Amino acid sequence: MISLPLFSLLTDVAVLAQHGPSDVLITGLTLDSREAGPGIAFCALRGTATDGHKFIEIAVGQGLAAVICEEFPATMNPATAYVLVKDSAEALAHMASAFHGHPSRQLQLVGITGTNGKTTCVTLLHKLLRELGYHAGLLSTVQNQIDEEVIPATHTTPDAIRLNALLARMVAAGCTHACMEVSSHAVAQHRVTGLRFVGGVFTNLTHDHLDYHGTFDNYLKAKKGFFDALPKTAFAITNADDKRGPVMLQNTAARRETYSLRGAATFRARLIANEVHGLHLEIDGREILFRLIGVFNAYNLLAVYGAAVLLGEDPMEVLTILSGLTTAPGRFEPVVSEKQRVTGIIDYAHTPDALENVLQTLHEIRQPSQQIITVVGCGGNRDAAKRPIMANLAARLSNKVILTADNPRFEDPLEILAQMQAGVTAPDAAKVQTVADRREAIRTAVALAGPDDIVLVVGKGHENYQEIRGVKAPFDDKLILTEIFAELNK
Repeated sequence: MISLPLFSLLTDVAVLAQHGPSDVLITGLTLDSREAGPGIAFCALRGTATDGHKFIEIAVGQGLAAVICEEFPATMNPATAYVLVKDSAEALAHMASAFHGHPSRQLQLVGITGTNGKTTCVTLLHKLLRELGYHAGLLSTVQNQIDEEVIPATHTTPDAIRLNALLARMVAAGCTHACMEVSSHAVAQHRVTGLRFVGGVFTNLTHDHLDYHGTFDNYLKAKKGFFDALPKTAFAITNADDKRGPVMLQNTAARRETYSLRGAATFRARLIANEVHGLHLEIDGREILFRLIGVFNAYNLLAVYGAAVLLGEDPMEVLTILSGLTTAPGRFEPVVSEKQRVTGIIDYAHTPDALENVLQTLHEIRQPSQQIITVVGCGGNRDAAKRPIMANLAARLSNKVILTADNPRFEDPLEILAQMQAGVTAPDAAKVQTVADRREAIRTAVALAGPDDIVLVVGKGHENYQEIRGVKAPFDDKLILTEIFAELNK
């Protein structure tokens, strides 16, 4: 069991005041008062739903060792250490890193951020590093990994305590490298504060998470904050073709690099062909065939290539390995019915830009006779502004559309669907129907498909559940589509 003096965890924390004993030993950290107990330091965080300061008295009553807070309580237990800080979340991140021995400093840690492409990029980079012979860790929306050991993921970026614990497990397992998705929430909530990154990658920035950030400018600043915090020893590589790409590098101390399909950049690619069997690209003067499909994946491959080269890897070896890799689960993932000759595509696209990219890719690779039948929904208790936009895009770029439930959470699915339907214009109205039950929506799309048609199911990707009224019930788009194909093949 780890047991460290409180003061040793506060080395990088700006302490405003202290009260009570200063020699307490800390055996664990928590931001949940229900986990408080002897030896535990409770960090009172101000969240969007609740304020941890309200639970300080309860936590102290459970015999904890220390309280980290932004405001001292009215009464204080003389046996408990109280530490006053400006920002509890920031303090927690530094303390979590120190508690686990600063594991990020013992890894070649690369962070990837952006609206779309994060999961594909970190998955490709992790696979690439493993193929290059390194022991490597992965932190992603789909799953966390320590080499081959899979650890379920609950958030794109875990809280600072769990994040540093995972990084420490990677170090203990002999990992030399780690790659992780860095969400805008993680930056804004200081989950990645205190970590030492050797590199940061920016994919793109489009409309998302405004339910949390409030404005697009706040969302942009959260992403940019990751690059602003990189040390001068790190590299920062950005998508030069995204209009916000150069913004990410404005204030970073890191080495600034770029990648592009359209103009001058450190790492350049030229699209030769984008076909159903994969991409044909010229990268830095070398022509390579890749198994991934779509222009968006050309950017993902180029970003990973650039990051690997900046890590010091041989360019030709990197390209050779990348050419044989497949995408992350639920990212443009095919499910084929041989008997019906129908191709299903499962994708996580849950933003307008991601949906448009997927549909444009299908238009680029399909034959003129092939129909695109799209099943799409929007999550509840999230950014509602994108709902009519998503439906409009699906209707314009598909032959047929089934609007359905995604994860309605605590919202009425029919109300979400009505908001989506409002985005469908008169010329496209005949293409669109609503089937609230997601399984039946997928079944309907398959029934509408003829030989060689494409059924696109978007929004949930790798997720294996559907959340309704706070309950997560098993639901896997890929599994359901596979089952429906099997039923029809009997």
